[in-house]
Amino acid sequence: MQSLSFDELFACLSAAPLSSTDLARLREWVDSIRDPAECLALIEAAAVGRPCPHCACARLHRFGFASGLQRFRCLACHRSFNALTGTPLARLRKRECWLPYIQCLLESRTVRDAARATGVHRTTSFRWRHRFAPGAARHRPAILSAIVEADETYRLESQKGSRSLTRPPRKRGGVARRRGIKREHDCLLVARDRSGATLDFHTGRGPVTAPQLRSCLQPVLPHDGLLISDGAAAYVRFAADAGITHEPVNVRAGRRARGAIHIQNVNGWHSRFKGWLVRFKGVASRYLANYSGWRRLLDAQALRTPAQ
Repeated sequence: MQSLSFDELFACLSAAPLSSTDLARLREWVDSIRDPAECLALIEAAAVGRPCPHCACARLHRFGFASGLQRFRCLACHRSFNALTGTPLARLRKRECWLPYIQCLLESRTVRDAARATGVHRTTSFRWRHRFAPGAARHRPAILSAIVEADETYRLESQKGSRSLTRPPRKRGGVARRRGIKREHDCLLVARDRSGATLDFHTGRGPVTAPQLRSCLQPVLPHDGLLISDGAAAYVRFAADAGITHEPVNVRAGRRARGAIHIQNVNGWHSRFKGWLVRFKGVASRYLANYSGWRRLLDAQALRTPAQ
């Protein structure tokens, strides 16, 4: 069968009666078409002034082109590189699909849905998710300000996708063998100030400890700030050792707030995060930090378009 030219195809579309559903599908398809040069231009613009990724030397000279990208050669270590070297996107193919795929990430689409929308295989979609999302989520606030709420949330440990399990298998949505927070649970520590700046830390299995709080929170808390948490002993011990003003909230006693002393902001983030995770039908423990960073990026609304 002979393929139609664009003019013939356009004439057919103009003559056909298109419903609102057909027009919506056509607009979505046209919007998904990207010129590969657009993506390459954005990459090159973002890498202007970047030093050598191997030795951080700023003395470079142009060294030809490869795969549409300008290559550079370092005058110190004599190694060559391009704008993607040393980034999470290095050695990925199908660059014409990157911008539509980032749009799928901004819309929180599943792996298979994103694969259908961009025309890539589902394994490629999964690999891209864990390259793009952590790369963007590396942009974190350096320090929190004023009043900081800190609390942890726990999820049952998951070895989804592992070739060998370290425990007996269980059905999706299973429960822990023992009550309470034990070593079967992954701990996600979240600190959030009243301006909305948020930091997340995957501290491992089991309840959070004072040394873990020291390594995660102490570098990002202001010295003259106020830390608000629940009544866990680990927070009390950490605040006393670090010399940080601390106000605990006895949630178990039913006292959720004392005026401005509460942890409702960080608990609200926990609730949004857990509700958002439901669409993915189970997240492996080794990828929990990727998903929390992805959700933090969406919640901050720092990125609204693929070009950003």
